[in-house]
Amino acid sequence: MTAMLTVRPAGPGDASDICALLNAVDMIEIGRPETDLGTVEADLHHPDVDLATDSWLAFQGGRLVAYALVWSDAGPGRIDSDHYVLPGHPEAARRLLELMEARAREMAAGAAESRLRLQLNVEPTLDLGLLTGRGYRTVRHYQVMTRRLSPAADLPPAPPGGLTLRHCAADEADRRRAHALVEQTFAAHFGHVDRAYEPWLDHLAARELDWSLVWIASLPGEGDVAVLLTRDDRTSMGWLSHIGVREDLRGRGIGGFLLRHGFAVYAARGRDTVGLGVDTANETGALALYEAHGMGLHYAVDTWELPLHPEG
Repeated sequence: MTAMLTVRPAGPGDASDICALLNAVDMIEIGRPETDLGTVEADLHHPDVDLATDSWLAFQGGRLVAYALVWSDAGPGRIDSDHYVLPGHPEAARRLLELMEARAREMAAGAAESRLRLQLNVEPTLDLGLLTGRGYRTVRHYQVMTRRLSPAADLPPAPPGGLTLRHCAADEADRRRAHALVEQTFAAHFGHVDRAYEPWLDHLAARELDWSLVWIASLPGEGDVAVLLTRDDRTSMGWLSHIGVREDLRGRGIGGFLLRHGFAVYAARGRDTVGLGVDTANETGALALYEAHGMGLHYAVDTWELPLHPEG
């Protein structure tokens, strides 16, 4: 006899159980746990999430088997989501998709065009047939790439001629400048959403960011030309979140220098691995740059999208 399925909203006190579920999914999908409790807690405290209406936990026989969350901080009509489920629980998977989609339609009401987006491992625990049968389709492919580090091999690189770096720990104006450079250099990237400074901090959970690990690059006569935003709050690796170079100055070795600078900094901090995410269709050639610097595939992610048509 199949145990009864029950569903309720998540609460802040559920963070540890959700983290354990996500790490169980990580183990199946990529072979190692990679979800940190702090990341889950940040999601549950996201300013654009009302847990009572935007989150769900599914229990089978009292065991947590699935979790879902929706939020909208990317402009009218675009709803983003998370969905995690253990294998062998199709009813829980389907029920949380139904709840996500219904809530997403409410959130997107009045938008001329609306869609629900979900990022999943290319070989997820969720049955992809369930997604395609509900009208989802893949719209983008990403890779999470990693590289092993060595303090002896990953030494601080020599900058291209005249390039200087400054970190953003001491000056609020520099933090705002880093934000402006991210917005400028990532404007053409798939899925990028223009955000003012305060919403950007919330989106990145950046209010607790170590700003000494964020750098702005400048060139004589050009001013600020690039930004490197990194974070050291993951258990498994250092993380290079954004490497952005002004479009008119690409191809001069600035991106490669910032990448190697990140390697050197994290090797010196005792990290043995550094990672980043990249859109494989990125027209800047980022994937080739990272591969040329020794980064390799850790796991791949597809972005799935569901058009949100009015019901009826």
